[in-house]
Amino acid sequence: MTTTGGPGGPSPRTRELHASVVIHAPPERVYAALRDVRRMARWSPECVGVLVFRGRGGTRPSFVGFNRNGPRLWFTFCRVTTAVAPTEFAFRVSIAGLPLATWGFRLAPAGPDGLGTEGPGSTCVTQYWQDLRRGARGRVADLLGAAVAGTSPAARVRTNRSGMDTTLRRLKRSLEAAPEEGGAPRPPAR
Repeated sequence: MTTTGGPGGPSPRTRELHASVVIHAPPERVYAALRDVRRMARWSPECVGVLVFRGRGGTRPSFVGFNRNGPRLWFTFCRVTTAVAPTEFAFRVSIAGLPLATWGFRLAPAGPDGLGTEGPGSTCVTQYWQDLRRGARGRVADLLGAAVAGTSPAARVRTNRSGMDTTLRRLKRSLEAAPEEGGAPRPPAR
């Protein structure tokens, strides 16, 4: 598993994070799991529940994410922004009408060695986070984050970096342990 910051050199504030893992399951299966956002509470160390509102007339679905950090509980409003099976799934997160972040997953076939070489059944999953807090509204969102979640912008980056690694590890374990249609559980990755 790898985690990286955003592009470019050092900056006063990290605006983007990426973390990747190879999962021994086909991209279609991984995408189907990620598309069911209710399952995020099983994988994320911070999300404890999701309430989904189905989109009408071609609109993208939206949902409320319920989150916990120690004794602090809060919710965010999320709207699916990208749903391209089986390559990318993303959603935008806001609180009190203020944009916070875009969270997403990019999927690509990976060979048995996890390096993208030919071979069936594995997926390189890259989770990404993009900070959307900018300007005066961003400063208000920062204050809300400190009051509600108990995290400063710098602490939020550390929390998200760690949380992404945990989320991907749990997603991998979940999909590799679950039996495929008509088959036995896959052997654990080494």
